[in-house]
Amino acid sequence: MGHLNYNGHDFDFDDRLLAHLKIAISQKLKRDEPFFLNWDRSTSEGSGRMSLWVSSDSSLVFRFSGGKSPEINPVWVRVLEDSANSIKGMQLFTEEQAEKIARAQR
Repeated sequence: MGHLNYNGHDFDFDDRLLAHLKIAISQKLKRDEPFFLNWDRSTSEGSGRMSLWVSSDSSLVFRFSGGKSPEINPVWVRVLEDSANSIKGMQLFTEEQAEKIARAQR
């Protein structure tokens, strides 16, 4: 389980998802494109939704628990990036959901 530290607050994510988020977020920030990052909280976290405003002023630290970098799925990264351009902001998708979204967009 990896961690996204956002302005001093830690949020837990699976290492593989976090690796893809890191790339998608960095691509948006390189282009100076701020966005909301949104996800549903688990019941162990009290349920509900989380939204973070991500901009070049945000302090972000990506901390991975595993020692190896996972293989990156460019389709997953693209779907994450594309979702950030929507009115809802960047949504977290599983790899399978991202593949399904990409197939539907063809």
